[in-house]
Amino acid sequence: MDKLNYRDMKPADLRLLVRTGEITGPTAGMCGPYAQANLVILPKSLAYDFLLFTQRNPKSCPLLEVSDEGARALKFIASGADIATDIPKYRIYEKGIMTGEYTDVAQFWRKDFVSFLIGCSFSFEAELLEAGVPVRHIEEGRNVPMYRTNIPCASAGAFHGSTVVSMRPIPRELVVKAVTVTAAMPRVHGSPLHIGDPAAIGIANLAKPDFGEAVTINEGEVPVFWACGVTPQAAIMEAKPEIAITHAPGHMFVTDVKNVNLKE
Repeated sequence: MDKLNYRDMKPADLRLLVRTGEITGPTAGMCGPYAQANLVILPKSLAYDFLLFTQRNPKSCPLLEVSDEGARALKFIASGADIATDIPKYRIYEKGIMTGEYTDVAQFWRKDFVSFLIGCSFSFEAELLEAGVPVRHIEEGRNVPMYRTNIPCASAGAFHGSTVVSMRPIPRELVVKAVTVTAAMPRVHGSPLHIGDPAAIGIANLAKPDFGEAVTINEGEVPVFWACGVTPQAAIMEAKPEIAITHAPGHMFVTDVKNVNLKE
């Protein structure tokens, strides 16, 4: 099936394709009206510290749901989902080092794991498109470019680090519209953190993202940067927990929650 056909698919149907290995790539543009989520799975011993980290960094880490200890099912945002199988690609971190990428993490599951589902900027892209604002990585069939910045996160217990941002080039005359559209959706990162000069936030080269893939920036377009749910992965690298599981950047969990219900 052509990727564009996934835009109108129901989330449960798409998650089944993910679970059976038919979808293993980035999820931008899929199930257009429905919210997507970042994932962090940690041992319960670190769950409070991470919960506090999300509360202190709401732009980067807007929480949608926290699981019960040891549960692979979710109670609120996705009926019938299995958090260990329903993301196209996961990453395993051991003591802050990524040790592998997997399409299924059931083999690593522990009874003390707690899952955190965090709002994703992919969720506001349908709203941008509806408003006539282009989304370049969807146009080019690429993963969204993401960059480490010099913007510090507020520390919480073991977790600290710098903010990661996603970038979308926006025609100059549409920047205000892009800000207005995304500001109405704070539970999926909301308004941009920065507009314009990437060097001002510590980004040396837009052609070399730290995560994802570079996209074309046309004349008359401005780079616009939003807080990104990959920020927790940077914090995990700094905290060096015994084990952590996350989504691979751009490979999100598709929820049953409609984007419109995440507006203010």
